Amino acid sequence: MIPIRDTISSKNYPVVNSSIIGINIVVFLVQLAQGGDLYNFTYLYGLVPARYSVPEVAYYFSASEQIFPFISFMFLHGGFLHLLGNMWTLYIFGDNVEDRLGPLRYLAFYLISGLSSGLTHLFFNYYSDYPTIGASGAIAGVMGAYFILYPRSKILTLIPIIIIPWIVEIPAFFFLAFWFLLQFLNAAGSGGQAGGIAWWAHIGGFLFGMLWLKIFTIIPRTGFSGVVRGLTEKKKSDRLQVIRPVVSADGNNLYGTINISRNEALFGTQKIVSLSTGFGKRLFKVVVPPGLSEGSILRLKGLGQGAKDGPAGDLLLQMAIES
Repeated sequence: MIPIRDTISSKNYPVVNSSIIGINIVVFLVQLAQGGDLYNFTYLYGLVPARYSVPEVAYYFSASEQIFPFISFMFLHGGFLHLLGNMWTLYIFGDNVEDRLGPLRYLAFYLISGLSSGLTHLFFNYYSDYPTIGASGAIAGVMGAYFILYPRSKILTLIPIIIIPWIVEIPAFFFLAFWFLLQFLNAAGSGGQAGGIAWWAHIGGFLFGMLWLKIFTIIPRTGFSGVVRGLTEKKKSDRLQVIRPVVSADGNNLYGTINISRNEALFGTQKIVSLSTGFGKRLFKVVVPPGLSEGSILRLKGLGQGAKDGPAGDLLLQMAIES
């Protein structure tokens, strides 16, 4: 299952989440620049349990070199696909969690979730000499927080069936619960780290993410967070929108609602729409002309239900202007 996006819109640009993604990309480029020294670089900055459990190994590292990997390991990746998968998942789930916590609390939450995942991995793989790297544990914490905050959200998901892409909406509760179950089954069946994947780090990150969310929501926001929210408030609605239309009495026309911002209502915009009708999904581009007001109707000819005896109906989209 490949998540495409969720159906919860964030009200602010995720400055911290985007910065974390940017830092991961920069660090990955630094990794590529290591050339033949990459393994030593990974061993130094990755999380290696044997460095803390085997005195003969720990002897070669200073105190700072032993402490820093608990942070640095979550910014290293084993390859482009590893990086891409992690950053895409963080992009989908992280903005909403940051929106709820605010930038400072979210940054602290992300780092402590990653640290918790690393400690979980260390506990279950105490004598491993294999360096563990990746943002997966921290991202698992973000997914755990999302699981608590938005269980009724829908995840637009791509399920490849042989060569046929199938796009469906899956409730976040089931999507994340299924993901967690897979991590647990893999951990139980592989001893915790098969194929270089630290399953227990994922499990620890997810569970601790739920716990830390409860703690961080008690911590009050700072005045700085309010200032940042004012500066990062979104001027545009989400480009990709999921619409679940209502069928007209004659069964041909479809009626739905599309969200746009005040700026987009004034100057016009373009959206990618996922139209959900039963088990079917259609993706297409919608051009919203300028000068629309709340409740205005945009008629898209031929995009309604197909008719047996005659042309297809129309799709009528009502404008909902976000405040």
